[in-house]
Amino acid sequence: MSYFHCQQFSVRQQQSAMKICTDGLLFGAMAPIKPGDTVLDIGAGTGVLSLMAAQLGAERVTAVELTREAYEEAGFNFSNSPWSDRLTAVHRDIQSYAREDDSDYDVIISNPPFFVQHSKSVSPSRSIARHTDNLSFIELIAVVGKLLSPHGLFYVLLPANALVQFTELALAAGLYLNQQINYRGYEHSQSKVSALKFIRSKAQFDVLCLTIYQSKNVYTQESQAYLQDFLLRFAQV
Repeated sequence: MSYFHCQQFSVRQQQSAMKICTDGLLFGAMAPIKPGDTVLDIGAGTGVLSLMAAQLGAERVTAVELTREAYEEAGFNFSNSPWSDRLTAVHRDIQSYAREDDSDYDVIISNPPFFVQHSKSVSPSRSIARHTDNLSFIELIAVVGKLLSPHGLFYVLLPANALVQFTELALAAGLYLNQQINYRGYEHSQSKVSALKFIRSKAQFDVLCLTIYQSKNVYTQESQAYLQDFLLRFAQV
């Protein structure tokens, strides 16, 4: 059985197509969540982002997942966490969920399908997890526009080659880029993914760069500062 163990929770990832990676963990650890926030996790997968949101203090987290295997795994992970009363897994496509949900969420998070017009992988569930066929950028932005509270934050992880297109689509829908954090593996590496924060009001935005590793398997002080409350390697004995 495949598990990823953190300091306060464990994630079973046997059935889910997309496994936990460092970029995703940093994205979750850096989520702009305040104690008491209501959070929607779109395309929850194993539920790791939802679990991290709960650890950060979210009062209620709803995790919507399309594939049954990942939904069942997220539900298992939630029920075995310290925050089972604050975490809810929903097995639906986010488009139909949004049509029936009248909630306003303080924070919406998503690590959505990355690949547009790329060849599909052999596994159908992995294809769903990695491609935009089942949730286009326009559809994702429309869902956020309906469910995000007036003063809420939309937080999304995207590849570098999708940033311009996604930001332009968001702007057309009234969502303004507030912050862009580019993740790069090493100081000499180019950024491949970025964490973006959108809000409903026009504002200047910051562009930052976070270097993950100082050397092989050695985190920089900055990335360690975000991950130190989550990864077992940083747990104080």
